[in-house]
Amino acid sequence: MNVEVVTIGDELLLGFTVDTNAAHLARELASAGVGIARRTTCGDDPAKIADAVKEALDRTGAVITTGGLGPTSDDLTKPSIAAIFGRAMKFDAAIWEELKVRWASYRWPGTIPESNKQQAFIPEGAVILKNGHGSAPGIWLEDDRGRWVAMLPGVPREMRGMLADELLPRILARATGEKTVVASLTLRTIGIGESALADLLGPLAKGPKDLPLAYLPSVEGTDLRLTTRDSSSDVALKKLREGAAELRAVLGPLVYGEGKTDLASVVLDLLRAGKMKIAVAESCTGGMLGARLTAIAGSSDVVLGGVIAYANDVKESKLGVSAATLLAHGAVSQETAREMATGVCEKFGSEVGVSITGIAGPGGGTAEKPVGTVCIAVSAAGALSSVRVQMIGDRDEIRRRSAQAALNLVRRALTAS
Repeated sequence: MNVEVVTIGDELLLGFTVDTNAAHLARELASAGVGIARRTTCGDDPAKIADAVKEALDRTGAVITTGGLGPTSDDLTKPSIAAIFGRAMKFDAAIWEELKVRWASYRWPGTIPESNKQQAFIPEGAVILKNGHGSAPGIWLEDDRGRWVAMLPGVPREMRGMLADELLPRILARATGEKTVVASLTLRTIGIGESALADLLGPLAKGPKDLPLAYLPSVEGTDLRLTTRDSSSDVALKKLREGAAELRAVLGPLVYGEGKTDLASVVLDLLRAGKMKIAVAESCTGGMLGARLTAIAGSSDVVLGGVIAYANDVKESKLGVSAATLLAHGAVSQETAREMATGVCEKFGSEVGVSITGIAGPGGGTAEKPVGTVCIAVSAAGALSSVRVQMIGDRDEIRRRSAQAALNLVRRALTAS
């Protein structure tokens, strides 16, 4: 089965709200074997809503909309779509009573505003999709040819709850034939760009086992996503696992995890396995690395603490970086990073110390050390390693890339790979 998704709202077109609803619908429908043929976004204009939905109905006969079911003047989804089906809007007293009860349960002052009555007007012949997560009921509207539109609220929490509770079961009940899924598996890589990954993979660059392979670069590295369609759940999982194994065989330690694996979590697990503690010393990242580690629940068993050593005198007084090193090599140098890493180990008594020093910009760069120059060092059980890297992006991206690269250097040090 294929459906089309139409997300509605001026705020989506203006960029004030990120359309997370469409992404969630895509993931949940795919896992249930329902494909999305097309996604469309339109504003709060009755004619544009009607045009978008009518065109989608003509293509697939199955449409899901989000947004425009609220009580205000810009909530125009129901009447716009009702007009496509030639249905009038009618007042549903039962829905209005439920809205009043819900309003009272919130203990808000006064009585429910009259504007909320708009939510109780329903297209003739529609099926109500119960909203156990908010006030706006969903709508299922179908014609005599079996074409249907399911209208869900735009509030993400409500939309997600109603999708699971009401809409997915209804859609799956209409499906015929063997149940198939659209399934994906993601490998997370670090330390190599997407073009270099493609070169390294060679014959596998387009995907192993006839599985399409997508390259998804970000500040955290490049994710590799394998996708399979029109297979049963068990067959899909087998294909994906076999394909991932082929990629791992070529990429080796460049892969640090699957799915949504956080590199900080990988590092924490390695520290626990080695019965080691870690401390961090940061300059240009200003605590971002420590935040990555401590964002993981339970990290206190291996994370001791850290020093934000932004000024040179703090590097000297708190981390033991020598004035001679700073004079000879500068604050942004592998030599300084190495002394910061060993110094933070000594200060906290940790087996592992990691440091970052760099030029995040937008100013401060030179011909020798341009903006984006970052030096990272790791001291692990007495062994010392360091790198100088050239990060790209704006200030925020450079700092985020630096924290991720530091985590990776720790991972490589702890696995000796």
